[in-house]
Amino acid sequence: MKAPLRTKSIGTKVSEEEFAALDATARAADMTLSEWVRAVLLSAPEVELPGDEAALAGRVALAELLALRTLLLNLFFRAAKGEAIPEPEMRALIERADGAKMQRARERLQAARKESEKAEPVTGETKP
Repeated sequence: MKAPLRTKSIGTKVSEEEFAALDATARAADMTLSEWVRAVLLSAPEVELPGDEAALAGRVALAELLALRTLLLNLFFRAAKGEAIPEPEMRALIERADGAKMQRARERLQAARKESEKAEPVTGETKP
């Protein structure tokens, strides 16, 4: 399938070092600099921007859900074995789940993006 006709352009200035880093990254991805920049820009809606409350709320909700899942799995596992969980240990479980929840949410979102990119190429071309 032929790529859509592109009639608009976006420009920015970068330093020599920044250009070299961008160009090297594009080459490492086996893309031209234009292809790589286009792909990065088109994926930018996934980037958290200041004031993007809806995206932030979604990430926070996912993080809370993952923390709750961690706690429930630990509790159910212990309950199935007939073990009680002392309060200090329960507090430690909660702290551990809370401490890792945002990182786990980011990892899940990144994995979902990668899967989505495999299914739908950014260039609009169909996969063989």
